[in-house]
Amino acid sequence: MKIIAIHLLNDFSESSKVLKQLVKGWTKNNINTELYMGRGRKGLLSNTPQSTTHHYWYSSFKNPIFRLISIIISQFILFFKLLFNLKKTDILYINTVLPFGAAIAGKIRGCKIMFHIHDTSMTPKIFKFFLFEVVKWTANEVVYVSNFLANQEPLKIKSNVIYNVLEKDFLKQCKGIKPSQKIDKIVLMICSLKAYKGVNEFLHLAHLNRKYTFKLVVNASQKEIDNYFKKEVLPENLFIYPTQKDTHCFYKEASIVLNLSDTRLSIETFGLTVLEAMAYGLPTIVPPVGGVVELVKEGENGYLIDSKNIPLLSKRLNEVLQNNAVYQKMSATAIEYSRFFCEDYFENESTRILLN
Repeated sequence: MKIIAIHLLNDFSESSKVLKQLVKGWTKNNINTELYMGRGRKGLLSNTPQSTTHHYWYSSFKNPIFRLISIIISQFILFFKLLFNLKKTDILYINTVLPFGAAIAGKIRGCKIMFHIHDTSMTPKIFKFFLFEVVKWTANEVVYVSNFLANQEPLKIKSNVIYNVLEKDFLKQCKGIKPSQKIDKIVLMICSLKAYKGVNEFLHLAHLNRKYTFKLVVNASQKEIDNYFKKEVLPENLFIYPTQKDTHCFYKEASIVLNLSDTRLSIETFGLTVLEAMAYGLPTIVPPVGGVVELVKEGENGYLIDSKNIPLLSKRLNEVLQNNAVYQKMSATAIEYSRFFCEDYFENESTRILLN
């Protein structure tokens, strides 16, 4: 048995991190694995151990039309690259629904095809419709990252749910850190530099709560940050950081972590930053809808609040940061909940699904 893993953009996203963990688990269990991914950017999959890596052309553009054209061209290239190399005994494991060229080639060659579905919010809608029609036509099995996503986009195909987990290397750096209410109260959010991710709401909260330090880490360059906030008045207690390869230093000093995604525009299907925060014993405030609800229990390790409800967000923020008993209880519960989301669970589940 050989697994042919397919990925589009090698970056520092959750989907790249998940595939890296999958490949690591498969090779650990002596499963022959090959990886195909778009050429160009260096990311989490750049150094994937014990697997043969192949590249195909793909270029990511900020312009959505150019990006869509690039995806389509890349999938024609990938289709022909795989069509004459695949064997019927191969298992094609496609990470995200975007590499549709691989699915069509695998269908023609008679391979078993599996999709790992992370998100369903791609645009335009006609493109999303096309992608999921390809999934319905080609896939033998699908894997979702949360029950929420499985229920949101149900398919009449054998389905599984494997939660994203924290790597052992990440947990090692959390080990020994005792949750405590820090003297300097730091409110942290890590997200993309997009309005629908709640960047503007985070700015609003910083203005309202000047006694706390607010730190925003965005997946963007300094130039993009300057351009985004050029018309805004930034308070002195707000610090904004560009893309970070290592976020441990931010979690170590933080007191609480926020996820302020606007559920009217984008619903979180899982929320890895929330899980990372939990491992550090940090209470979290997240939207009341989506995969994050499977991580955060109201009043136990955080709160579920709509990002547009600024008064309630500010109230809960102060309750957690000013009440030591509440903080300690939430911190301990966060660590306890995070222990389920470990690599052993992830490796066992992914291997079990492959061998069934």
